[in-house]
Amino acid sequence: MTALSPSGPGSELPAAGSAAGPLPAESWDPLHAGSPPGRLWSRANIGEALPGVLTTLTWDLWEVAAEGATREAFHALGAATRGESRVPLDREERFSSAFYGRGAVQLDFLSSMGDRIPGTSGAAIAEQVFGRVPETLVGLRTRRRYPIIAARMPYTFFRIPSVLRATAADTQQWWRCQIASVPDLDHTAAVRLFSEATARFRRNVALQATTLFCVVQPIYNVLEKLTAGVGVGDMTSLASGYGSVPETAVVADLWRASRGEMDISEVVDRNGFHGPHEGELSSRVWREDATALHRLVAEYAVMDEERNPLAREAALRDRRLELERDILAALPPVRRPLARRVLHTASTVIPLRGMAKESFLQASDTIRAAARRVGDLLASDGTIATSDDVFFLTESEIAGRRPDDIRGLIERRRERYAYYRSIELPTHWQGDPVPIVATAESRAADSVNGVGVSPGVVEGFARVVTDPDFDYVEPGEILVAAATDPSWSSIMFISAALVVDIGGALSHAAIVARELAVPCVVNTITGTRSIRTGDRCRVDGTTGIVTVLERAASSS
Repeated sequence: MTALSPSGPGSELPAAGSAAGPLPAESWDPLHAGSPPGRLWSRANIGEALPGVLTTLTWDLWEVAAEGATREAFHALGAATRGESRVPLDREERFSSAFYGRGAVQLDFLSSMGDRIPGTSGAAIAEQVFGRVPETLVGLRTRRRYPIIAARMPYTFFRIPSVLRATAADTQQWWRCQIASVPDLDHTAAVRLFSEATARFRRNVALQATTLFCVVQPIYNVLEKLTAGVGVGDMTSLASGYGSVPETAVVADLWRASRGEMDISEVVDRNGFHGPHEGELSSRVWREDATALHRLVAEYAVMDEERNPLAREAALRDRRLELERDILAALPPVRRPLARRVLHTASTVIPLRGMAKESFLQASDTIRAAARRVGDLLASDGTIATSDDVFFLTESEIAGRRPDDIRGLIERRRERYAYYRSIELPTHWQGDPVPIVATAESRAADSVNGVGVSPGVVEGFARVVTDPDFDYVEPGEILVAAATDPSWSSIMFISAALVVDIGGALSHAAIVARELAVPCVVNTITGTRSIRTGDRCRVDGTTGIVTVLERAASSS
């Protein structure tokens, strides 16, 4: 590959918010593509794992992984044909793509899969995964795949949990071993580990997608219908109190450290692959910088013992069990055995989503470590300017033939990266997206509506977090964020409530908030633009309404 020079064609960038035409897609820039006319796109779900603008390497690895994982999951379910399970070579035929540095997925493809599955629909999948159904989404129900799904889905449903548990145990041991070896690797060995970790990452992402679509989501759908049918309780309460969620295990470890029952080094050893912006490969996770953990342990240390997360987990479990008893009592005796089995199955499979995510994050962290080692070695021999330049290369450029004028290519991609960070994109769009600029008008609303996913009503002062640096977050504040990742659980624990621009009932924010008993509203779309730090707000985690009761002095 021959890189274009930074002064070559296409180097002129429109100013953020200008009336210039759309930026053209160019082969040297994997972070921006064009859309076929009329296609519906959303950043909502993929933005949870990959919030904000991404580096070249991060998206290059995720594009194939996310595309292949989702197609493989629908094939395991029986909804997709063998041909549809393969990642198309033509990028325009893929349902995952990047626009202006941000990952997005095509709703049309997911909807078409949902419309083939009994008991759900394309609209239901869009609502659960993305939080809402676009008005322009057109469904086309078909029963053609029903016989195949009837044969394949039960097999997948009962097989995947044991496969996942074995994979999770193996990946955890592998991650610890490989991370310890990285500092001593030469260039050849570092590239070999990079390729090995990439292959494992793709397998684990595929397992996570299969777990979500073939195991967790179907049982969640059944629970939702069960609660709606008997009219007892609510789904947000029934979908919590399971415990054993990896993200809340991080909180438990920090709590033990704050009580002197565990050393901070042990917390890092168990959870070091987490950290701010952990989906982005160029970020620094806790095993590289544990400063944030020391501060959190200090915050936890001054909390009353009644805030013990283990006690809170037990209380949530008791509440869920009581709700299950009420549901069974409200059913006719003939329906109770099946309902009891559904409730028991839910308690074993719903926590699997967090376990699957933890496994691919450990593989991702190994990619990070190996790539950084390659970057250190290339920088030391003068091939690239700085070690972090490696994150502006693709997988093939690291593991295969190096591009000509590698420094010029990296400089050009860095220029684009800076431009992408200067603009914003809508959460949903059709065709090619139009960059947007936040204005004062977007902050005028006195309330925002979203999806209530963790019950409770609280009032407090908002803290809008646009960058995953928790140094300035104070206990008892209402966190308002564009998206969250697993590292947020540590700060959610000391917060009064959580408000997130994107997400649905099975998003990371929703699952962790329920397990921590923190009221949570997701899919507000404009929360981070309508609310400002210091605003006094009321968050209703059941209705999904966030009300601004009083504006901060600087907002008036």
